[in-house]
Amino acid sequence: MATLQELMAQRAALDQQIAETKDRERGEAIAKVRALMSEFGLTPADLSLRSGRTATKAPSKVAAKYRNKATGETWSGRGLQPKWLKAALAGGAKLSDFAV
Repeated sequence: MATLQELMAQRAALDQQIAETKDRERGEAIAKVRALMSEFGLTPADLSLRSGRTATKAPSKVAAKYRNKATGETWSGRGLQPKWLKAALAGGAKLSDFAV
């Protein structure tokens, strides 16, 4: 069984190998990308997103379509019906009664 010092030495050697391999492969990838860009006449601007969308676009809030007049609670009509609306509908109310 290996001692702690031997294992730590092996770990340090592996960490060094990992760092060297990562640097070498990264350099090779950059060289390939540069060669392809040169071959096809691409610029860094050509590599940007063309859709005009941003990756951090926040979801928009949907306007309420139904409102509980007694409590002021609302529902957009999307997703599951809230409990207050289910209970009212089970009691005989119509969905149109809660339209905003």
